[in-house]
Amino acid sequence: MVKVSVLYPNREGTKFDMAYYLHHHIPLVRQLLGSALKGVLVEQGISGEEPGSPAPYVTTCHLLFDSVQAYQTSFGPHAQEILDDIPKYTNSKPLIQIGEVKL
Repeated sequence: MVKVSVLYPNREGTKFDMAYYLHHHIPLVRQLLGSALKGVLVEQGISGEEPGSPAPYVTTCHLLFDSVQAYQTSFGPHAQEILDDIPKYTNSKPLIQIGEVKL
């Protein structure tokens, strides 16, 4: 199992429309990636390490796939459509990390 993490940095002036993200962007991603996408987790940052400090990421999304190949095969043909939707909900440039789930 691999996890594709999409992290949206929380910088000064960052805007993020969570309603659009949850009700439009994530359903779009689910539709386009189809059965290759095994699960989705969305987290809204609420704090950093120190109490009261800002969260380093305004939002993180974790997409689960059986393999890197399954991710690449499903995402590749739809990459532009998915990426073109980003400015509709945020001005933050997302960071991507692909990891192998060990536990």
